[in-house]
Amino acid sequence: MNLQRTYTVDEAQKKLESYCAYQERCHKEVILKLRGMRMIPEAIDKIVVHLIQNNYLNEERFAQAYVRGKFRIKKWGKNRLIRELKFRNISKYSIDSALKEIDYDEYHKTLEELVIKRIDQVKEKNLYKKKKKVADYLLYRGWESHLVYEKINSLIK
Repeated sequence: MNLQRTYTVDEAQKKLESYCAYQERCHKEVILKLRGMRMIPEAIDKIVVHLIQNNYLNEERFAQAYVRGKFRIKKWGKNRLIRELKFRNISKYSIDSALKEIDYDEYHKTLEELVIKRIDQVKEKNLYKKKKKVADYLLYRGWESHLVYEKINSLIK
C-alpha cells in the first residue's frame, strides 16, 4: 500500500517557498518537485505564479547564479553552460544575460590555466595525440573549439 503524504496548496506553497529560498531554482525543478508531491496541474500553476510574484522564483536570477557557480567551481565553458541552461528550459534572453556575468579576461585566464594543467596531466609523447587529448577534455567541458585550439597551439609546440 502506497502511503505518500498529500499536501494542501498552502502547505505545498510554504514548502516550495523554503525550497526556493534555500537555493536558486529554475521553473523546471519547481514543477518536478510539485509533481513529486502529487499536486494537480491547477495547483502547480497557482503555486508557481505565487513563487514568481513573490520573487522566490526568478529565471534570470537562477541563470546568472548557475553560470557564475558552474564557471567558477567546475570551470565549464560557455557551450556547456548554454546546453545545461537550455536543458532546464531557460529562455534565450536569460541565458544571454547570464553569460554576461562572466568576465572576458577571467574566462580566457581560466581557459589558459586549464590547458596548462591538462598538458601536464597528459602523458603522451606524440604531439598530435597529446593536443587531441587536451582538446577533447576542454571541448567536453564546453569550451569553444576556436579558443581551445588557439590556446593549445600556442602552448604545445
